[in-house]
Amino acid sequence: MFNQPLSGNLMPRFGGPATMMRLPTQTTGEGLDAAFVGVPLDIGTSNRAGARLAPRQIRDESRMLRPYNVATFAAPFESLQVADIGDVPINTFNLQKSLDIISDFYCDTLLRYGCKPLTLGGDHTIALPILRALHAQHGPLAMVHVDAHADINDDMFGEKIAHGTPFRRAVE
Repeated sequence: MFNQPLSGNLMPRFGGPATMMRLPTQTTGEGLDAAFVGVPLDIGTSNRAGARLAPRQIRDESRMLRPYNVATFAAPFESLQVADIGDVPINTFNLQKSLDIISDFYCDTLLRYGCKPLTLGGDHTIALPILRALHAQHGPLAMVHVDAHADINDDMFGEKIAHGTPFRRAVE
């Protein structure tokens, strides 16, 4: 039996667990095909802080989603085992330490089990440690990046790691 989001007929949508789509929780990716994971980090941004709040807000809004697409009838939870494994416990005062924590978390908690991460993020800096973890697990990667900015700056305000540099650092 696959995990299913909690039905609005069993529990009003304003109640129930504060997880992505009100899915069950797990502490690791063991036995999962995919897992939602929050990365509440915004200490790599030069403007508009607040992305650290995104994982919580996305989860809150997701309580209104249905377990299937009403137009296409696609029902991913009928064929995939998915859960919410919570947030990466970043160090809100140290960017480099946070990057290491994120990379280690992805390797140890998700990728070692073959679980595909579905990341709810913070600022674009989080792409770097996630790509590093994926590379450590799978070797060379290809990526499609859709954004208004390329995020390939060499530095920002003299810093080599920031929200506008992750893909240059990843290629290096």
